[in-house]
Amino acid sequence: MTDAPYTTLPQWPGAYPASGACATLKLLNEDFVVTELPLQLPSGGGEHIWLDIQKNGANTAFVAQQLAEAASVQERDVGYAGLKDRHAITRQWFSIYLPSGETPDLTQLQHPEFKVLGQSRHVKKLRPGDLQGNRFRIVLRDVTGDRDAIEANLEAVASLGVPNYFGAQRFGFEGGNVEQGRAMLAREIRVRNPKKKGIYLSAVRSFVFNEVLALRIRQGLWGKALPGDVMDESGLPTGPLWGRGRVIATDQAQSLENGVAERHAALCDGMEHAGLDQERRALVVRPVEMSWEWPQSDQLVLTFSLPAGTYATSVLNEILRTTEPDRHTENESAAVE
Repeated sequence: MTDAPYTTLPQWPGAYPASGACATLKLLNEDFVVTELPLQLPSGGGEHIWLDIQKNGANTAFVAQQLAEAASVQERDVGYAGLKDRHAITRQWFSIYLPSGETPDLTQLQHPEFKVLGQSRHVKKLRPGDLQGNRFRIVLRDVTGDRDAIEANLEAVASLGVPNYFGAQRFGFEGGNVEQGRAMLAREIRVRNPKKKGIYLSAVRSFVFNEVLALRIRQGLWGKALPGDVMDESGLPTGPLWGRGRVIATDQAQSLENGVAERHAALCDGMEHAGLDQERRALVVRPVEMSWEWPQSDQLVLTFSLPAGTYATSVLNEILRTTEPDRHTENESAAVE
C-alpha cells in the first residue's frame, strides 16, 4: 500500500473554541525573546569551552559557523543543544572542543548579530536535546478581536495546557518535508545527505503523531485518558513516535493508534524499515509560570516556559491566529529543541 502524496498539511483541530482574534507575531526581533534553560552549567574545567551567547537576527547554524572560524576548528567541533529562531532575540549555550593550547577569549568576538556574554570550560560537548526547555517572552501586536474570548483561552491554556503538536517548522516550507519523506521511504527519490534524511524522517514521524493527537481531539477526547493509554512520568497520556518494536499502548488507545497507522501505512512501514524505534511523546504540554499583560489595548505580552522539544506556536495557536511579516525565508524553529 502506498500513501497518497502529502502536498498540503491538514488543519489539525485545537483544544478550545477559536477566539476569532488575530495578531502580528515577530514584527520586531525583540517581540520574540527566548532564553534557553540548560540542563547544567559549565564546571570550569574540561576539554570544551562553553559560550553563553545572545543572538539577534542570526540563526543557530550561522553562529556555529562563525564560532568555528573564530576558534580555528571544524564546524563538527561546535555543539549546541537546540535550534533557535532567526527572527528573534535568543540566548543559548554553544560548546567548542579545544582540548589543548591557550584558551581564546571569545568574549572579545565582535559581530553585529550576536555577542558572547561569557565563557567557561566543561567536560563534555553540548548535543541536541541537552536542555531542560526554554523561557519565552512574546509580544503580539495589532491584536484584533474579542478580548473576553482571548482571556478565556488564556485562562484555559494556563490551567489545562495545550495539544502537544509538532509545530509547522518541523514540516518545512508549506509542509514539503512530509512529501519528501514519503517519496524517500517509497524509494521514489534517493536522499544521500544524512542531515536531509534525518529531517525528512523526523517530519514524517511528527506528522503521524499529530494525526493521532488530532483524532483524539476530534473524538472529544482532549484532556482525557483512554483505556490502554501509556502515561508519562507526569501522569499525562502519550502518543506514538512511530518505529519498529512492540506497540505498548493497549485496548482502546492501541485501537485508535493502529487506525491512524493503517491510514498512513506506507509512512509507518517505511519508518520501521528505516530503523527508527518506537518511542512515546506526551499528548499535552502545560506552560510553566505563564502570565500575560495588556500594555496597550492592541498589544498582548505573554511569558511562559516550555520543556525541550515543544513549541511556543502550539500555545499561541490556542489563543489567537498569528501572522508574521513575509520575509521569504524559512524559520528554523519557533520552539526550540
